[in-house]
Amino acid sequence: MQSNPVGWFEIYVQDMPRAQQFYEAVLGIKLSSLPMPDAGELVMMAFPMEMSLPGASGALVKVDGFPSGQNSVLVYFSCSDCAVESGRITSAGGRIEKEKMSIGDYGFIALGYDTEGNMFGLHSMN
Repeated sequence: MQSNPVGWFEIYVQDMPRAQQFYEAVLGIKLSSLPMPDAGELVMMAFPMEMSLPGASGALVKVDGFPSGQNSVLVYFSCSDCAVESGRITSAGGRIEKEKMSIGDYGFIALGYDTEGNMFGLHSMN
């Protein structure tokens, strides 16, 4: 394998405006519509992406028949200091699962739940 193992991620949601507002508030970013021709009821809002930089991007996805929460995939968002973003989780409508904690030589993580019941991670080296 010549690249990082993750190339894309999708977070399934039930209420797109609520989920979009949550991730924009917690991460301090803006999501953009990702048009999908002939997708029917599929709605996607993409996280910022710069094709020339390393790392993966992805999207929030709303589609009938794919419920959110209780999924087995955990996405970690990179941060300068994960305590900053985790400090925004509850005010954005989510809840904290695990406050910032050390993972040794690999930095720090914090875990939270979004407004749709999905657990996600925050990672930083500081």
